[in-house]
Amino acid sequence: MRIPFLPVQFFKSHRIYCVAEEPQKQFTSSATTGMVPSVHYVADLSIYQESFTKSFSMAYGDPSEYAILALLPSYLEREGSSLIYMADYLIRQSGNTNSGYYLYNHNDLYNKLEELREKGQKTILLGVSFALLDYVEKFTSVFPSLTVIETGGMKGRGIELPREVIHDKLRKGFGVEHIHSEYGMAELLSQAYSKGNGLFATPPWMNVLIRDLNNPFRIIEDEKLGGINIIDLANAGSCSFIETQDMGIKTAGNLFSIPGRIKGSELRGCNLLIG
Repeated sequence: MRIPFLPVQFFKSHRIYCVAEEPQKQFTSSATTGMVPSVHYVADLSIYQESFTKSFSMAYGDPSEYAILALLPSYLEREGSSLIYMADYLIRQSGNTNSGYYLYNHNDLYNKLEELREKGQKTILLGVSFALLDYVEKFTSVFPSLTVIETGGMKGRGIELPREVIHDKLRKGFGVEHIHSEYGMAELLSQAYSKGNGLFATPPWMNVLIRDLNNPFRIIEDEKLGGINIIDLANAGSCSFIETQDMGIKTAGNLFSIPGRIKGSELRGCNLLIG
């Protein structure tokens, strides 16, 4: 029997929820003026917490090893962001007094990065793409051991830049060899991470399948371009089988790349395009 995957845009038009109890939380996607945001009703926040903390630990180790800085201005300035919920939790888990948020105070961020570099403190900078680009237009840091994780996010900022262009600018601006990426969305309670090679790795409870763009019920083989379908078992209470509007190529070991968005699909806050 073939299991259909729910088109992700249904989170905009329908209440996707299958638990008798009222949801503990509603996460919403970012949306520009005139757009309808997705709403993800979460039955059990502890599942989300366990999912993102284990995913983070698998990729980077214990949060307590780091100072975690978050440059997420557009997300911090609205309600219902699952990314802010995750960042809040990881910052608290770090237990480091240097961890915290930055909005548009780039001078303060520069000074903090310099301080942490001089101390030899392991540091993660989690940032939305446009804010990271704004920072490196004004400041240049040379912090080779810094882990920069971009979360996407160029919607409403004019021209959509290819990921390679963004990463090249950020590598030069922060003085690092690689720029890491996080792949997530309000409609998913799990994340995949890339450490700079363009390949995203998923946790064991998250699986990626690539569908034929002309037949959504047909899953295609590895190394072929198609639409990304995601099985996310952390989506307990909503739907664990999601048909996204992202293009993808899957490789061995459940790794996948994201060449861009499907033509004609709605731009998302986490969107980065390939030129």
